Amino acid sequence: MALRHFFLILLVVSIWAFNNIAIKWGLLDLPPLMLTTLRFVVVALILVPFTRVNLHQLRYLAVLAFTFGFMHFSLMFISLNNTDAGTAAVIVQLGTPIAMLLAMVILKEKLRLVQLLGIAISLSGVVVLSGSPTIPNWWVLVLMLLSAFGWAISNMIVKKSPPISPLTMTGWLSFLAIPIVGCASWLTESDQITLLVNASWRGWFAILFSAIGSSIVAYSLWYSLLKHYNVNLIMPYSLLTPVLAVIMGVLVLGDSMNGFKVTGSLLVILGTAIAVINLRNLRMHAKLARFRYAGRSKGH
Repeated sequence: MALRHFFLILLVVSIWAFNNIAIKWGLLDLPPLMLTTLRFVVVALILVPFTRVNLHQLRYLAVLAFTFGFMHFSLMFISLNNTDAGTAAVIVQLGTPIAMLLAMVILKEKLRLVQLLGIAISLSGVVVLSGSPTIPNWWVLVLMLLSAFGWAISNMIVKKSPPISPLTMTGWLSFLAIPIVGCASWLTESDQITLLVNASWRGWFAILFSAIGSSIVAYSLWYSLLKHYNVNLIMPYSLLTPVLAVIMGVLVLGDSMNGFKVTGSLLVILGTAIAVINLRNLRMHAKLARFRYAGRSKGH
C-alpha cells in the first residue's frame, strides 16, 4: 500500500471517530433529532442538485431513508445524548457482525466457524458493556443496538438495490430522511427554532462536521481507496474508529474509563476483527506485496 493511501485511511477513520465528539458538542446546544435533521439538510443541499435518480432507485432510497437515516443515525444521536462517545461508537460497531448474520439468514451467505466465533465474542462484549455505568438505562443500550441493526439491514438493502453511486445515495437518502426525522423532532422535541438561533459554535460545528466532514469528505475518500485496494485489505482499518473514539472521548471530553467499558470494548472490537478479517486473503496480499518489492529490488 502506498504511504499516502495509508495516511488517507488514518484520516478517514479519525474523521469518523471525531464525529462522535462533534455530535456530543452539538448535543449541548441542540436536541438529537433536530441535530440529525439539520445534518441531513446540509448533505442534501450540497449533493442533491448535482445528482439524479430514477423511480426504481427511488424506491430503495425511500426504504434506506428509514433504516439508515432514521434507525441508524437518529437512534445513534439519541444514544449519544445519553451515554459517552466511546461506548456508543463501540456498540454501533456491532452493525458489522449483525450484517454478517443477516446475510447468512436472508442472502444465504455461508459463514465459517471462526466468523461465528468472532460474532459470539462481539455479542459477549455487549453483555459486559451493559454493566458499565456509562450506560445509565437499559433502553439506551437497546437504542444503540437498534442503531447498529439499522446499519446492518441497510447493507442488505444496498446489496439488493440497483447500482447507485455512493454520493448520489448519500444525497438522496438524506433528502428523503428529512421529513421522517423532522416529524419525529416536531412530535417529541420543543423550542427547536429558539435553540438553533441561540446555538453556539459547538452546535453549528457539529452540524457541518457531521454532514461535510463525516458524510461527504470521509466517505468519498473511503470509496476512492476501495477502488485501489481489495475490500479485505481496507475494511479491517475501520475497526480503528471505535478505538480512536474511546481515546478521543477520554482526552477531549474527559470520559471516564472503567473495567466494564475496557473489557467490553476489547471483546466487541476483537470479535468483530475475527469475524471480518480474512486472514487467508491478508496473507496472500502480504506475499504479493513482498513479491512485488523483491521484483523492484532486483530491477534496481
